[in-house]
Amino acid sequence: MPARTTTPATTTPPPATSQPSHIPALWLALLATPIAAGANSPVLILPEMAGSFGVGPATVTWFVTTFAWAMAVGTPLMASLLRRRGLRTTLRVSTFLILAGTLLVAVAPWMALALPGRAAQAVGGAGLVTSAMSLAGSVRRMGVITAGFGILGAVGPLLGSLIADALSWRVSLTVSALALLALPVVTRSAPRTSPRPTTPFDARGASLLIALATALVFVPHHPLPAAVAALVAGVLLTLHIRTRPDGFVPATLMRTPTFLLSALLACALATSYFALLFTVPQLLAARTDWSTTTIGTGQLVALLLGSLLSWLLAAASARMGRRRVLALLITLGALAPLTAALSPWAPLLLLVAAMAVFTTTAGNATLAVYATQAAPDAQRPTVIGLFNLCYQLGGAFGPATAALIMLA
Repeated sequence: MPARTTTPATTTPPPATSQPSHIPALWLALLATPIAAGANSPVLILPEMAGSFGVGPATVTWFVTTFAWAMAVGTPLMASLLRRRGLRTTLRVSTFLILAGTLLVAVAPWMALALPGRAAQAVGGAGLVTSAMSLAGSVRRMGVITAGFGILGAVGPLLGSLIADALSWRVSLTVSALALLALPVVTRSAPRTSPRPTTPFDARGASLLIALATALVFVPHHPLPAAVAALVAGVLLTLHIRTRPDGFVPATLMRTPTFLLSALLACALATSYFALLFTVPQLLAARTDWSTTTIGTGQLVALLLGSLLSWLLAAASARMGRRRVLALLITLGALAPLTAALSPWAPLLLLVAAMAVFTTTAGNATLAVYATQAAPDAQRPTVIGLFNLCYQLGGAFGPATAALIMLA
């Protein structure tokens, strides 16, 4: 069991790589949250994108899959960069990736050339998210970031559609670059000294973790081969951790119940949220005579309300105590899918959407801090990276779960 910090439950000192914590939370939210809008901006314009590239609707969905995969594997990599090279280097690399990816997406004449640009946007965004979360320092400030994720994630599809109608679908895929507006403020407060790594980079551990995450992302699309690949990668990674306990995936974290439970619960809540995000509109269409516009507007309002309420929970979490917060998250997290499945009253499904986004965004804020409190200061960027990886996996599992439900 690793040594625990004696920090109060309301605060978490940032790691040595990210010492300043006095940056206003709204600037941290601006640094992190545009990636949520950028991730969801293609949802309503996929047919237009398919026509532009001359491909089928199923093929163009790789824009969504590629982004999700790159966010998943890029998060721990950028967290390792933050831990080893510091905040300023991480911000520079992230900026370059976002700008290069955005330029490639904006001008690529072929889909095969645009996909690497989309992946670069996601990895760069993962670096900005990791940097912002490492600077948060408390549940309240983390709640501002995660509530922003929920809000911008909710409006992302509509925003992408409006920009595509007014300008071009290519412009709608540049939304994540808005995060760069926060760079001057954050960089000004970033430490000018970089940490000195005491151990060489664990390339084998990083490769095995990327292989495992990649296989897990593709399990919903190709269940049998991806599951086999995930099993093999998981076994090899476990053996590697035993021989390299201070490597890319620290052995101490794998023996820390608080970290493991926080990460697994975040993955479960994210899976439920993303599944309901796709399922609720289908259920409303089947159980009511509402128009598509009414359903979309109702869900948007519900998601915005749930995101705002999640920040209130994050702000009150210190007074409530950890046990009550976890009990509330688990209870509402379980009630949301059960209500969707059993409720005879269709409009109650909008409450389900609000509960789902509430639990996943509030859970991210509180569980991320709980997880980082369980680790030594030097490992906190790594904790944030692995924690966010679990959340991203939920984003991959959820839509696949929704597809299975609707086909049943």
